[in-house]
Amino acid sequence: MLITNAWILFALSLLASALGGALGMASGIFIVPLLVLLGLDVHAAVGAGLVSVIACSCASAAPFLAKRLAHVRLAVVLEVATTLGALCGVWLSGVVSTPVLESVFAAVLAVSAWQMRRRRTPPAFAPAMTGVGTAWVRRLDSRYDDEAGRSTSYRIGRLPLGLALMYGAGLLSALLGIGSGVLKIPAMDTALRLPIKVSSATSNFMIGVTAAASAGAYALQGALLPRLAGPVALGSVVGALLGARILFRVSAEALRALFVVVLIALALLMSLTAAGVITAGARH
Repeated sequence: MLITNAWILFALSLLASALGGALGMASGIFIVPLLVLLGLDVHAAVGAGLVSVIACSCASAAPFLAKRLAHVRLAVVLEVATTLGALCGVWLSGVVSTPVLESVFAAVLAVSAWQMRRRRTPPAFAPAMTGVGTAWVRRLDSRYDDEAGRSTSYRIGRLPLGLALMYGAGLLSALLGIGSGVLKIPAMDTALRLPIKVSSATSNFMIGVTAAASAGAYALQGALLPRLAGPVALGSVVGALLGARILFRVSAEALRALFVVVLIALALLMSLTAAGVITAGARH
């Protein structure tokens, strides 16, 4: 079968990871539909997508940490809420019909795109949290190196709202079988008021942790095929390094505009899927 050609898998993984790495989204959201459309079994495609996500996250970790873009401490806090939401989503799966969930997800994506395009308050000047129990939140404030090499400080805002949105991201992710990176970044951008590059890099770190947990289950089911995993992992590593360079070089506004375009495209795709106009073998 053509899709098992190693060079095709390498090229697809490189492109998906370059885009996913730059945006902080799971590369699986791009590569899995492509593999399914090209004739690969959906379970094998999802397994290959998980390999791509893990490789992308690991490969970009070093350059993101070197530039202080990935906020690891904050990622650990947020991942707790996302994981809890995912567990609740698994428990609720089958209760709500898929078309309804897809319609809700499309609406969430559209609102997220509008919010990201609308907000222009500099993250470094986001209002500080006040009240009892916020002293430890201030210890999460950090800084990063921008595209010009300048050190820029930023503070964490509205952490409770951010945790609630992360819970919702994990919930929808589990119910629809998609990567939650597409919702994590708008949540960090809107609630926490993080710089867009910090949101992307931190999301990239978080999705790698989540994908590693999922990959174990797929490996036990025999869905991680070595003939696919090899070229996909290699292409994802190269693509992730390319995506990191893109993230370093492009301006924050250009990255924000690109992410808004991707959100709108995914919202339209999900709306068409919910309406039955198109069918998707996988939405991971």
